[in-house]
Amino acid sequence: MLWDEGTWAPIEGKSERDIDEGHLHFTLDGERMKGEWLLVRIKDRPGEKRENWLLRKIDDAEAGGSEDLVARELTSVKTGRTMAEIAADKGGRSSLKGKRGKAFDAIMAKADEHSETMARRSGGARKPARSASAKLASFRPPQLATLVDHVPTGSQWIHEIKFDGYRALVAAAGDKVKIFTRSGLDWTDKFAPVAEAVAALDLPSALIDGEIVSPDSHGNPSFSALQKAIKGEGGGFELFAFDLLSLDGRDLTGLGTVERKARLAGLLPASHPMIHYADHVVGAGEKLFDAMCGAGQEGIISKRADARYRGGRTSNWLKVKCTRRQEFVIIGWSRSESAGRPFRALLLAQQGEDGLVYAGKVGTGFDRDTMEMLAGKFAARARKTPPADVPRAEARGASWLRPDLVAEIGFAEFTHEGILRQASFIGLRSDKKAADVRPEKPMPVEEVAAPEEAPVSISNPDRVIFPESKATKGDLARYYQAVGPIILPWLAHRPVSLVRCPQGRAKQCFFQKHDSGSFGDHVHHVPIMEKDGKTEDYLYVDDVAGILACVQMGTIEFHGWGSRVEQVEKPDRMVFDLDPDVGLDFADVRKAAKEIRGLLSDIGLTSFPMLSGGKGVHVVVPLRPEAEWPAVKDFSHRFAEAMAQAEPDRFVATMAKAKRVGRIFIDYLRNQRGATAVVPYGARARENAPVAAPVSWDELDGFDKASAFTIMDADALLERASSKALKGWGVADQRLPDL
Repeated sequence: MLWDEGTWAPIEGKSERDIDEGHLHFTLDGERMKGEWLLVRIKDRPGEKRENWLLRKIDDAEAGGSEDLVARELTSVKTGRTMAEIAADKGGRSSLKGKRGKAFDAIMAKADEHSETMARRSGGARKPARSASAKLASFRPPQLATLVDHVPTGSQWIHEIKFDGYRALVAAAGDKVKIFTRSGLDWTDKFAPVAEAVAALDLPSALIDGEIVSPDSHGNPSFSALQKAIKGEGGGFELFAFDLLSLDGRDLTGLGTVERKARLAGLLPASHPMIHYADHVVGAGEKLFDAMCGAGQEGIISKRADARYRGGRTSNWLKVKCTRRQEFVIIGWSRSESAGRPFRALLLAQQGEDGLVYAGKVGTGFDRDTMEMLAGKFAARARKTPPADVPRAEARGASWLRPDLVAEIGFAEFTHEGILRQASFIGLRSDKKAADVRPEKPMPVEEVAAPEEAPVSISNPDRVIFPESKATKGDLARYYQAVGPIILPWLAHRPVSLVRCPQGRAKQCFFQKHDSGSFGDHVHHVPIMEKDGKTEDYLYVDDVAGILACVQMGTIEFHGWGSRVEQVEKPDRMVFDLDPDVGLDFADVRKAAKEIRGLLSDIGLTSFPMLSGGKGVHVVVPLRPEAEWPAVKDFSHRFAEAMAQAEPDRFVATMAKAKRVGRIFIDYLRNQRGATAVVPYGARARENAPVAAPVSWDELDGFDKASAFTIMDADALLERASSKALKGWGVADQRLPDL
């Protein structure tokens, strides 16, 4: 595999000849490896005949866990193939097979046993490209944000960077792509490089919401750079995708914001030079806003974590700007007395209740090319009368224009008369209609963002349900409300089994998976056919209110299916639950988890570790929902069996307690239809109220138990979820291989 390519350069003042001295300090500019690195020769051990070198990443802006990078990037930069696909070539398997020893031999042997069966199932045919049958989604009006005067607070809000570019809805289906502006114009040709990049991803039918930007010479999104790029005057495009409205023909607008974003993250590549997933932070909006303003950026967008997507302007999306910028209609221009300057200033207006209202002039922010471009548009738009009432002093000597040009203007403030002060021209907005240009006045957050109150009333909030830590029912409800934005992507819209402990965790607890009608309107049900052919209503929730309604009924734990209610027969995750026998150390479990990770990686699957909140570790494998339950169970069963056969003294793949003495049970049974696993960030009905907590592979060795976090750690878990360590946890667009 060619894993990366790019260029390197020695740090200034250093030389490539430093390698003779046993060290080299340099920078890499690869597709994957970037920033500063240090290569150091390790002192030879007695009897060693070859030199050993250590490659170390310098702590800089590109630093991160090397394990995360290796786990995230599993394909060749040249061919896009995984190691499993490369190994399938003639002569490839033997060279790969020898690297992993007995476990890999056993897994590959299992693959050989089933190769004929798999060939019969697939008919020996390669899966056709998506473009053969996929259909482009239609345009739909995008959701717009309301301008507010400060950042909303509370964990029900997520916060994104406000990008300085053109809003774009991208309809994709295989090699077919269409790019719409916010008003529905087809601008595919204008953004052809973006369309080509999206087409190369071979996506399923999807409608993606995002912003197309162009970086300036400093790498920051710049509206003027974007306009030049559109005119073909240099510069490139980048798409920052922040929402997913439909997928595979299914409307996703009824899902919450974080659920839609989770599906979007799984759809897009983890690293791409032009197509980016627009990440977010939970709760800490003020920090992001300060950082954006300090960097000279436009501001942030704040969104309710569980809000549905609605076209038009809503209070579920809020925008907070570092500087004042709005759109204005150009209604005229005044002549310049300077030679070579086509005009002195532009006269501006915005739509009012009875038509256009004069808003002042702008005479700065133009370069020569911009002035000539604007002057070239004036002749065809000339008219004799002003489109709006303009004060006589301002109108003297002005020439009037048909009011269809929209300009974006930066300014300090409006006067009491509604006239701009310290206005500066930023650029034309050909994606917006003059009829839609109205004044934007920042609303007080309190008027548009309701305070963070529990959407469901919790009775007996002081009842102690965790006697060891004295944690109460109210504490549990506050925990679930706080972690709503990070638990919903894993819990919402999945059939769920509840562990209910009405009298507390030390009393009688029981599982419930069917809807008895006692949970209220916030908890929903989905009919699912049982083995006996009968249909039963299974529980599921789709927002924080649903979670709290379950807590009100005594629920502590949430165990979700590996599939979602709209595709209940096609799992989108696989879980290996490492359950150690009594007496085994947690270090044994950590080691086993890493070995499973390595074997999965060898066959092209990315996996993620989660502290279960109980005794063990869950190794979570996200999947594209294509294979059905029998195939996923079959795969996980043979994988677990292969590990047990390779090291029978350490592992067992059977539930029989007599065979589990001194071993780790690799529980693959979570991957069969109807089985469940505790959801990430879900509380456990155990001593001291622990929770299931996602961790990174780099972090795993730092934990000495599976119950490192409790319901009292909501703030820490929220902060961790937005950290670099857990960026992309549980997200990977991957198919189940034919093992």
